[in-house]
Amino acid sequence: MTVRKVIFDTDPGVDDAMALMFLARRPELELIGVSTVLGNAGIEQVTRNALFLRDRIGFDAPVAQGSGVTLAGISGNEALHVHGRNGLGDIAVPEGAAGPLDERRGHRMIIDLVRAHPHEVTIIAVGRLTNLARALEKDPEIARLVREVVVMGGAFGTHGHTGNVSPVAEANLFGDPDAADIVFTAPWPVTIVGLDVSQEVVMDEGFLRCLGESGGEDGRFLRDVSRFYQEFHRRSRGLDGIFAHDSLAVAFAVRPELFTLRRGPVRVVSNGLAVGQSIQKPEGAPFPPGGAWDAHPAQSVATGIDTSGFLRLYAETFIR
Repeated sequence: MTVRKVIFDTDPGVDDAMALMFLARRPELELIGVSTVLGNAGIEQVTRNALFLRDRIGFDAPVAQGSGVTLAGISGNEALHVHGRNGLGDIAVPEGAAGPLDERRGHRMIIDLVRAHPHEVTIIAVGRLTNLARALEKDPEIARLVREVVVMGGAFGTHGHTGNVSPVAEANLFGDPDAADIVFTAPWPVTIVGLDVSQEVVMDEGFLRCLGESGGEDGRFLRDVSRFYQEFHRRSRGLDGIFAHDSLAVAFAVRPELFTLRRGPVRVVSNGLAVGQSIQKPEGAPFPPGGAWDAHPAQSVATGIDTSGFLRLYAETFIR
């Protein structure tokens, strides 16, 4: 079995925590670094959450605090109404940091780890893409040294999924659209796992209850951390469960055959009414040449998902 080295760029976050535990328990993946970014809560809180999760899950990878503002210098737009006041569904998180924080900034740790393991590292990014954009700005050559980037973000209209914070924008890309456009147009291979598939996969009440009852200590944690998040989905959408979101980006690194992909360059709208909108020009589309997409590399967008296959993979990771 080939083991893939992974950097996890995250803003924990309930679904981030569920994805990070999933990643740490998969033998196909070796977690070598965690970088944090403003998003589901402020940067100090999400970094504290990442340190808590390292202690709770039991992995050894360094945790580095990343950007607390967007490329444009903007902070805020946190999702505490979705993830709770502390970002982790208001479960008990100790005030004191659990273990040391890496001295490097998040983007610098990404650069260092990629250069230490050329052509071996997959970056799984499940928050705003500010750290990745800053890494590219400081060291553009890393784009040639990364094995793959997998992003949870964006919405391309498949199955009617066009946005979750506006009619056309998904939260991670809306949070820093300039960074997203830089990441998607860089010369590294990107797979975008967005709402087109993540809102097709629901971990319903029965699934979550089964994790809690049969998944041991990990399963009980997953059940507890998801309760606030589940109540948000119930209030906002009448959904008796939660969308899988970030765990699907991890699943792509483990079982890419579960996904249907569409190729073509991707751009992100950075201002105006449609800020944060992600748009792909599919390969072979009969548009006139010379547009805003043509000078940029083709990337992969997930447009389909084997829902039962993913849910089985996730459950079997914890229930044996």
